Amino acid sequence: MSQIQNEALYASGEQKIQWVKSFMPLLSGLETEFAAEKPFAGLRVALSVHLEAKTAYLCRVLQAGGAAMFVTGSNPLSTQDDIAAALVKSGMEVFAVHGATAEEYHAHLQAVIAARPHIIIDDGGDLVNLIHNEYRELLPTVLGGCEETTTGIIRLQAMAADGALCFPMLAVNNAKCKYLFDNRYGTGQSVWDGINRTTNLIVAGKTVVVAGYGWCGKGVAMRAKGLGAKVVVTEVDAVKAMEAVMDGFTVLPMEEAAKIGDFFITVTGCKDVITEKTMRRMKNGAILCNAGHFNVEINLGDLEKLSVERFESRKNIMGYKLADGRVLHLIAEGRLVNLAAGDGHPAEIMDMSFAIQALCARYIAQHKGLQKGVHFVPEEIDREVARRKLASWGVKVDSLTEEQKTYLNSWNV
Repeated sequence: MSQIQNEALYASGEQKIQWVKSFMPLLSGLETEFAAEKPFAGLRVALSVHLEAKTAYLCRVLQAGGAAMFVTGSNPLSTQDDIAAALVKSGMEVFAVHGATAEEYHAHLQAVIAARPHIIIDDGGDLVNLIHNEYRELLPTVLGGCEETTTGIIRLQAMAADGALCFPMLAVNNAKCKYLFDNRYGTGQSVWDGINRTTNLIVAGKTVVVAGYGWCGKGVAMRAKGLGAKVVVTEVDAVKAMEAVMDGFTVLPMEEAAKIGDFFITVTGCKDVITEKTMRRMKNGAILCNAGHFNVEINLGDLEKLSVERFESRKNIMGYKLADGRVLHLIAEGRLVNLAAGDGHPAEIMDMSFAIQALCARYIAQHKGLQKGVHFVPEEIDREVARRKLASWGVKVDSLTEEQKTYLNSWNV
């Protein structure tokens, strides 16, 4: 039995889903194909992804393919209650409420796993972690799954290294048509959409500190530069730090960057990126936010400990007044700023990412003998998504002649 806020909210959720659908031609094509093929007939799919309109359309595409869908969110603050209602109206089992407590969130994950899923679609690794820790008797039922995020893949790789991962998982985040576009262009735009709509402050002329220069960090830094900011990057990886320097950014340790930053955006997938030591150095009015999956990159315990007063600075922004009178502002409780304070990545970007998810789910359904462990997304899926996306844009590319193929594959030329 679904657990949502209010099924009567479905109309606005349906409107949102229809809006994004009109900008997601890859998923629309797959919906038609899946409806004819029914690749998921008889299969139960458990999905934990940020529950907003683009995710909802992915759920409908899988449902069109015959899947019985059991859906929850991957972050309490990114769940949209009207979207959840629209999915229930579509005949899915949905367990998600915006602003759920930690206990409620865990109960929603449990409800989805209790459905005995054949395929898991995860965002951050919560479902995979839960079934291994609390529902091990259901492990033999799982054919495999897909993981959407860098953070989730880090968790999966750690499980695999320990010999603890008991079924195959496709690393969707590592597909080229995911990280080159979703992580870079999607995160870059959606993070600033969330910050700008929440703060209503100008970015031009300010100093933006971006912690982490992976593909997501690259996108955030690039968009900050485009908005007129002075960008400082902090890194622990020497190669990525070199990239940031050559891309024209200043690279500093966080303790030094803390003194000059106006906006701080963490995008590392690690914990304790911003702690008491750095908070003590920040200027009055500094704005902190996180674009990593879990709200552990900014140490909230340290922020609470340092503050003598806590107040709502603005909707979805909490002000922390320190003993010396300085105020630090935290957006969306340190949760994913692009979803907890915005609508997430643009529809056209998620069209690619969710097309990969859908095709990978079909691949699992069709290849039931995959070995347990973390698998790369098959190259043919990456290429198929790129081909379909170019076609949707009306863009054509050249093809190699047979003579060129022979030349490229020969060593004696």
